[in-house]
Amino acid sequence: MKRGPPEARRAPAAPESTPSGISTDSILESISDGVFTVDRAWRVTSFNRAAEEITGIAREDALGRRCSDVFRASMCESECALRHTLDTGVPVVNHTAFIVDAAGRRIPVSVSTAILRDADGAVVGGAETFRDLSQIEELRKEVLDRREVGDIVARSDAMRRILALLPRAAESGSTILLLGETGTGKGLVARALHDLSPRREGPFVTVNCGALPDTLLESELFGYKAGAFTGAAKDKAGRFAIARGGTLFLDEIGEVTPALQVRLLRVLEEKVYEPLGATRSEESDVRVVAATNRDLAAEVSAGRFRRDLYWRIRVMEIPLPPLRERPEDIPPLVERFIARLNVLKGGRVEGVTPEAMAVLTAHDFPGNARELLNAIEHAFVLIGKGPIGPEHLPRELLPAAARPRRPVNLREAVSEFERRAILEALRRRRGSRAAAARDLGLHKSTLFRKAKSLGLALPEEDGRARREGPDRPKGD
Repeated sequence: MKRGPPEARRAPAAPESTPSGISTDSILESISDGVFTVDRAWRVTSFNRAAEEITGIAREDALGRRCSDVFRASMCESECALRHTLDTGVPVVNHTAFIVDAAGRRIPVSVSTAILRDADGAVVGGAETFRDLSQIEELRKEVLDRREVGDIVARSDAMRRILALLPRAAESGSTILLLGETGTGKGLVARALHDLSPRREGPFVTVNCGALPDTLLESELFGYKAGAFTGAAKDKAGRFAIARGGTLFLDEIGEVTPALQVRLLRVLEEKVYEPLGATRSEESDVRVVAATNRDLAAEVSAGRFRRDLYWRIRVMEIPLPPLRERPEDIPPLVERFIARLNVLKGGRVEGVTPEAMAVLTAHDFPGNARELLNAIEHAFVLIGKGPIGPEHLPRELLPAAARPRRPVNLREAVSEFERRAILEALRRRRGSRAAAARDLGLHKSTLFRKAKSLGLALPEEDGRARREGPDRPKGD
């Protein structure tokens, strides 16, 4: 790569030290922002350590080159911040853009510019500082994702059907009952219903009905007036008041006692309630979404849950399938969890190995997505970078029969996990090789190669093809 003449590589009239005797270069090298300077011919004359790290370009490769060839930013062609400053004399402060680093990755940055002058005040070039905003951008996306659709992953047909239903359910304003095991994402769906509803600008308030005793839960929901009981020195608004104009999510509603169920029924039917110690009713303007991991129909039959309240909260029922019934959602969930933990924990984990993914997709996950997240966090504790392998996963994820009682060869153990995972996926998909590959997070050709290396005989014909025929409908 041809570089400019030696004189073009020196910072023009840049002071070599501050009044205190500290080298300017030392200061530039110590800061975390990237800094470079250019002369009037737009050739780079200095390039600090942070600039090297952010762009992935070595200083010796940057000096003497035109800045647009080094600092490849989205604004270089038409909205160059440094050109604006040199043309107008007005500095640019914290202008957002993105650059393309040496590896071809887009990196969001914040840019500031200034003019460089010599001892006589003549303009000899410009200086630009830029800050890597990658982590801030990831966290911003994290927040936006949660506000829009949460962490709902919908690769499986079951979850796709639920996501297709959510906009209509949200628009209806009706009370909705979410059913599902712990960790299936009931809270995420409740949040999505709020974000998609006409009440999206209002508050979203959550109450865990199983976390408080009945007396405290009543005051938490309806509030109280000063003097209602000993220690009630002033009025306190309840969650129904706080959620006014928005959505109230009653999680674990199956834990509410029959006495409190009566008060909830009145709020839902008459849209009014009384805070503890109040002498008159207050109006309720909230949309209620309820959730439970219990079989409420069985609770009604056993007399533990009021039948009228059950039918009132069950205007629309959305059952959420457990993770074991949608293993094809495991790979994208793993990708999302790893991306989030890399940002929050400062890790450099690069996905999971095929062997580890085989272990994950073969596990039933009784704790659902919450257990899967814990497994990935467990792996983060053991490694700071690189891919997650089977040896980094919690021991309980391994099938009991495959857990070694004595030291064994890791390769043999991994092969056994893969063999079991492939056989289980084929059984679950009734011999459909393509569907089994999707469940395992593998390409179909990768599944063929692995099965061959493990000595497994795949079905001669795809299970889907065998099920289709003149008397059978096409499709899964």
